[in-house]
Amino acid sequence: MYTPKVVALALLVPGLLVIATPIFKNSGTLKGWDGINHEHKGTVSQVDDQSYSPPTSIKMTQTYDASYTGRYHSEVYKKDVYKVGDDGYYGFAFRLDPKWDTSHGQSYNIAQFISNLKDNPDNTCGDDWIPSGMIWVEKDQLYIRSKGGNMCKSVLKKYTIGTVKPGQWHRVILQAKWRSDSTGYYKVWFDGKEVLEKSNIITTYNDNQKKYGFQFRTGLYANGWHDDKHMEGSQGTRQLWIDSVGTGNTYEDADPSNVAVTDRGVHGGL
Repeated sequence: MYTPKVVALALLVPGLLVIATPIFKNSGTLKGWDGINHEHKGTVSQVDDQSYSPPTSIKMTQTYDASYTGRYHSEVYKKDVYKVGDDGYYGFAFRLDPKWDTSHGQSYNIAQFISNLKDNPDNTCGDDWIPSGMIWVEKDQLYIRSKGGNMCKSVLKKYTIGTVKPGQWHRVILQAKWRSDSTGYYKVWFDGKEVLEKSNIITTYNDNQKKYGFQFRTGLYANGWHDDKHMEGSQGTRQLWIDSVGTGNTYEDADPSNVAVTDRGVHGGL
């Protein structure tokens, strides 16, 4: 995915150092993704009874099981949306179940950037799949983190995005400069309003060879159940919907309001 874009940019703009993010758009279907991941009792399905932009969206569910010790992913993903040194925009619309319990503070991840860094020379801790940026819900608040540098001694910062209302569609757009030193950058828009801007932050992991492409995953990952080794409260099944996902080089590429609905698959491309 990267090579044609890199070559084209190098030819058109000599000396250009920043690589653009590949353009991807999906308007609420299971087509066009590089993969679907649903673990244990989790489900990922295309539905037509809810959507940000009709007629369809992607519904994700997860169910807690006290006897299960694995993870709780129900996600779709696109490979190689960035490497260290890239800039890009990433957006999606989401809707929590109207009955979503906001009274407990466990984490439910709805988007993440992740790569298999097992053979990275800096990886002395032995982990394989390691996320950098993540977006998640705790109670009725939406958060984002920046994380990077040395993956075994990483720098993590947590930022508040805004208040989430179960049963209501929300839009998130992230502008990121992916840097493993303190020259990284985040800007976030929530429901069309700029809510966060952070400069001079570390946003991804060391990779001098620019070898490791990061996936963009969105959906439901009930990471609190796994990490805390228990479920808080009594809502053992969680569900949400994802629609109008976009990545690219501009705000307009990622804006859920701009994802075309005439073709319910993937648009644009390299």
